[in-house]
Amino acid sequence: MALQQFTNLNYEDIKTTIKDYLRENSNFTDMDFDGSNLSVLINLLAYNSYITAYNTNMVVNETFIDSATLRENVVSLARNIGYVPRSRRAATTEVSYNITDLGSNTEVIKFQPGIIGNGNANNVNYVFSIPEEVTGNVSNGQSDGVIKVFQGQYLTQNFVIDDSQPNQRFVLPNDGIDTSTIVVKVRENSSSTSTEEYKLVDNILGITSTSQIYLIQETTDEKYEVLFGDGIFGKKLTNGNVVSASYIKTEGKGGNGVARLNFGGTLKDQDGALLSGYEPTFTVNYPSESGDSIEDVRSVRYYAPRLYSSQHRAVTASDYEAIIPSVFPNIESISAFGGEELDPPRFGRVYIAAKPKNGSFLSQFSKKQILTSLKKYSVAGIVPELVDLKFLYVELDSHIYYNSNFVGDPDNLKTSVSGALQEFASGTELNKFGGRFKYSQVLSLIDRVDDSITSNITKVRIRRNLEAKINQFAQYELCFDNTFHIKDASYNIKSTGFNVSGISGTVYMSDTVITGTTKGNLFLFQLSSDTEVTVVSQNVGSVDYEKGEIMLDTINISSTLLPDNIIEVQAIPDSNDVLARKELYLQFSVAKSNFFMRQDSISTGANTSGTRYDVESSYSNGSKVRGAIITKSASTSDLVGYVNGNPYYGPFHFHPNTGKKMVGAFHVSTPHDTIYPTKAESLGISAQSSPIDSSSTSTSMTSTTSSSSSSSSSSSSGGYGY
Repeated sequence: MALQQFTNLNYEDIKTTIKDYLRENSNFTDMDFDGSNLSVLINLLAYNSYITAYNTNMVVNETFIDSATLRENVVSLARNIGYVPRSRRAATTEVSYNITDLGSNTEVIKFQPGIIGNGNANNVNYVFSIPEEVTGNVSNGQSDGVIKVFQGQYLTQNFVIDDSQPNQRFVLPNDGIDTSTIVVKVRENSSSTSTEEYKLVDNILGITSTSQIYLIQETTDEKYEVLFGDGIFGKKLTNGNVVSASYIKTEGKGGNGVARLNFGGTLKDQDGALLSGYEPTFTVNYPSESGDSIEDVRSVRYYAPRLYSSQHRAVTASDYEAIIPSVFPNIESISAFGGEELDPPRFGRVYIAAKPKNGSFLSQFSKKQILTSLKKYSVAGIVPELVDLKFLYVELDSHIYYNSNFVGDPDNLKTSVSGALQEFASGTELNKFGGRFKYSQVLSLIDRVDDSITSNITKVRIRRNLEAKINQFAQYELCFDNTFHIKDASYNIKSTGFNVSGISGTVYMSDTVITGTTKGNLFLFQLSSDTEVTVVSQNVGSVDYEKGEIMLDTINISSTLLPDNIIEVQAIPDSNDVLARKELYLQFSVAKSNFFMRQDSISTGANTSGTRYDVESSYSNGSKVRGAIITKSASTSDLVGYVNGNPYYGPFHFHPNTGKKMVGAFHVSTPHDTIYPTKAESLGISAQSSPIDSSSTSTSMTSTTSSSSSSSSSSSSGGYGY
């Protein structure tokens, strides 16, 4: 009988293959009879083969770092290429202390290693410790200073070197250790009082036979093993040596946010005598931060081969991306790119943008720390430079059609859509350098939120925030690094309102395309009404639509409508798939996106012919500005209403025949917009849209308060406003 070839590991297919094999032998005639003994044996053989094949496949998967799933295996494979996963990190803070009424004989105070105090965060008590002795000077019976404290419990583990154990290991028995707090000291023997401190290294470059160094590696159950030299690379320990390893066992990110500490430590004087009865006053300089969990398996798989490929030298941009998280663990995302990629190019430089885990920007102190740590990896002729990240926001205008036969309250459906997109916005594809907004995924996600949703028409816009230097002459550059879509000869770029020195009233910024090119000029304008504009300054900057770059020439901005001196600038991307390049950090802004629910009259059966179907445009158009509409003749007062989804603060009048409130101080024969009481009605979304009636206030109004920026511009039934 010929051997059968197995083409897959499916249980039924394995059983069929065994039966085909047995059919070639006429001695077995009841194999196809399910109740026979032979059929039971075939089932058992097939099941055993299936389990064996599955186990074999899983074992093989665990031998490769890309496919391994068990942490112990991933860590072991990373160890083979010299990578030590980042340990849990203790939350830290700095505490200012003050002690008074010290004795005249006390010249120095010493805070002893161990618990220093305790604090509370989220109704949970946390212990804080110091890993080493901290000394403070005393003057006139008083001592002041600052201590860096670590959340966690201070522990010590001793080992005695025993040459009779050829495979003696030094495994620290606790999990949750912050390896950056490990202090290793060695005594000659148990009766010796002098110690030698050993230093942690991550490679053997420059190590001699007398170097007092140690290495660490993660073992099972997230514990760590201390490794010493062998007499060739690093000093070898001898029989009877006593190793003392102290460290802090921490709760990780749980310890973040502690803002008050009560003293609970031990004080000694210069002679080592215990100072009792003294309780320093502690002032926490900032809430504890930087606590973090142990590096997860996904991160180990990503960084281990990249750090190995860098060979502990920083030459290429990817080398910097691999090395920096290992020397500065408080990095959430990082991007590095060569100066040759800039325009104009800057050769010999590597630019690095990084987002810390506990904020948006690296402090100057952190930047100096990173650059100092990089010196031992950098190659001569290459200068690393840290730059601040820049946020690139993606926003949506989505009109969602639903079958009202299956929906009780469309607002609940809208909430579900918003919640699903909020979860998508926090995913791994976004919120990082090199992040990519995938348009097709968003469309599918919206359709899958509920069975009642029949379709959606979704438009994408991109935004960056310009932070104005108030009352200063300055130039501004906004790089989107995504090609802009050119729809019209003007008003492809839109901004929120701001004020400029020398110009009375609120101005906005937009563009004019230079015919026959992919470039344009910026100009400033004011609104006479929601549609009529007055250009107040020509050629105030330039636009490169292909590069996605906006340059604003020297200008003195005196104030902005939005708080924090922010001017929001938006454009329509040429591709709905938005990519964050270089120092751009991609975020999906669900809060500033618009979601409008529309009944699908065809699917409900109310209008199967489609003659009354409310068709939504797939293209963007509408208002000439982003956000609130403030005309040049308006004064500060209350909101008048909404036009094309934007707050309107300008003059208005009432239609002489219908009584509808309309833009403009006087009624004219040319078409002009109606003012609605709500944003939704101004967009034609509400089933019972009606303009503000004549009982409303009848004075011209405007507003320059920050509330005018609460909503981003969106679409109307006749087009989109941005």
